[in-house]
Amino acid sequence: MEDKIANNIDFVRRHLVDTVYKLAVLEGIATTYANTEAILGGGKINNMMASDVQKILNLKNAWEYILSEDIILSKLDLDIISNVNRHIESGFYYNAGKVRSIPVSISGTTYAPPLPIASVIREELAEILGKDASCEDITILLMLYLMKRQIFIDGNKRTAVISANHLFISRGLGLIAIPSEKTEEYKTLLIEYYEGKDPKTIIKFIKDKCIIRLDNK
Repeated sequence: MEDKIANNIDFVRRHLVDTVYKLAVLEGIATTYANTEAILGGGKINNMMASDVQKILNLKNAWEYILSEDIILSKLDLDIISNVNRHIESGFYYNAGKVRSIPVSISGTTYAPPLPIASVIREELAEILGKDASCEDITILLMLYLMKRQIFIDGNKRTAVISANHLFISRGLGLIAIPSEKTEEYKTLLIEYYEGKDPKTIIKFIKDKCIIRLDNK
């Protein structure tokens, strides 16, 4: 493994509490930074629902999955993305990690994602990953695509962020995380993106506010 990738993995592990907390806030999980830290440290939390505690532990497991050497060095594909979702939704959905076969709705928007077909998803992923663009741009496009496409029954935003970070980390580029204090602004831009607005605004937001580069740590 190249030093830059190993350093990137170490960086993510050192910031795992903060990263999991930000993802939990993005998904609306009722937690605080202190509670998240305690949960990841194996502590017992009395003021949280058991389901929220499990969601946080699932996020940790999903991160550990992509940070494992054999996975981070593998080419990102639908199988890895599906496994990320399986970890995230473990214990909540029988079909966790499987391409959904029922309609879903997204709160706050009239946008209704079409039913995904695995073969089509693989083609669309290959098109995005094969674009003649910087890895940073491809990573952001991938994350937004996974959020909008809603491949799975639930946990799509969490799956999108962690899967996109697989690509980012495997190139030693740092970390993508939506700051907790910017969550509502991000969600507003995301809904606009769902509804067909030019993605340049949300792409710029991610570049300016959501990327932690190793050289700026």
